Amino acid sequence: MIERYTTPEMHDLWSEQTKYQTWMEVEIAVCEALAEFGYIPSEAVPTIRERARFDPQRIAELEQETRHDVMAFVRNLAENIGEAGKWVHYGITSYDVVDTALCLRMKRAVGLILEEVDALMGVLRRLAQEHLRTPMIGRTHGVHAEPITFGFKLLGWHAEMARHRERLQRAQQEIAVGKVSGAVGIHANVDPRVEERVCERLGLTPDPASTQIVARDRHASLLAQLAVMAGSLEKFATEIRNLQRTEILEVQEAFAQGQTGSSAMPHKRNPWNCETVSGLARVVRANATAMLESVSTWHERDLTNSSVERIVIPDTLTLVHWMTRKLRTILDGLVVLPQNMKRNLELLGGLPYSEHVMLALIQKGLSREGAYKLVQRNASRVWDEGVPFLEALLSDEAVRALLSEQEIRQCLDLNHHLRHLDTTVERVLG
Repeated sequence: MIERYTTPEMHDLWSEQTKYQTWMEVEIAVCEALAEFGYIPSEAVPTIRERARFDPQRIAELEQETRHDVMAFVRNLAENIGEAGKWVHYGITSYDVVDTALCLRMKRAVGLILEEVDALMGVLRRLAQEHLRTPMIGRTHGVHAEPITFGFKLLGWHAEMARHRERLQRAQQEIAVGKVSGAVGIHANVDPRVEERVCERLGLTPDPASTQIVARDRHASLLAQLAVMAGSLEKFATEIRNLQRTEILEVQEAFAQGQTGSSAMPHKRNPWNCETVSGLARVVRANATAMLESVSTWHERDLTNSSVERIVIPDTLTLVHWMTRKLRTILDGLVVLPQNMKRNLELLGGLPYSEHVMLALIQKGLSREGAYKLVQRNASRVWDEGVPFLEALLSDEAVRALLSEQEIRQCLDLNHHLRHLDTTVERVLG
């Protein structure tokens, strides 16, 4: 992933240096387990552990000869270790190392994302509590519907992220597997106990039935979950973008002193950070599709998945980490404009309370259809003539025959719509 959308933690985790370091972790763990069960001399292990090191430049040189990255790496380890180096990679195949190391790094990457999810949920919790009773208009189809609060909207986002947290935890557990089972996974030249001990030392679980590789449904499932989460991040970012539109202007991304919104128009303050999050969600979804297509391999393995994964796995994990952190930063500095929310809530002169009026008329004996038409008739006067909804209702003889002025005013009371907010708080925040 390009530097612009890379966090330092993910940059380090997916670097060539860390890749080789993780490969070496696996190779040493294999040697230790082989010695424990008597397959290689136990006295070789301290030497291997002490002298094992690698040089990426030397590996690159060896790969020019071997045309095989893992074999170049193993040769570099062996030449640094000396005589005991012959036991490195004993009885195992390349993807015993590569897949186990990949799953180990994926597990660690998901852990980093979970930390960012927790941080984002913390900001959502704070904002939801601060604005629990900051009224605003709820919208459906982009049109005013009924009153809600800004805090209520954020509670929904918090609940959504809590679901993503649970999904990621499950996906992390599913991907935290290793395989040290040999060329086609049947343990022909490696004891299953070695596999179990290696995985135990690395904090992984043995894949119960691997081939030459760990089955890619695990990887595809993780990337699919990340794509769903990216969809939610895009949803939140898109809502902020809409609420920042000039005609609405209920929230704004923070705008720093000296910041440039447009090279041509000095007045511009654009939701560009949210737009970036929305755009990157498209890349994450595309990457998930590529990984889904890599689930299928020929027989016990082919190489069609390899080139794809070198791109989509690190890029996707890096992007989602960056996007989650970015959205948390956006929300942490979000400018909330309650007066504009109030202005927009009152824009239609009381129309958002129409359902409450209709229900009151039904309570008085009208059919639902009759009550609907009666309220709609008065709502039309607001749309077409600009008459305030309260005035239209009070001047309608059919309405007044059933509802008193006090009852009509009660129907247009904001508090009626907000009376169950605490129930949502309890359900979401506990």
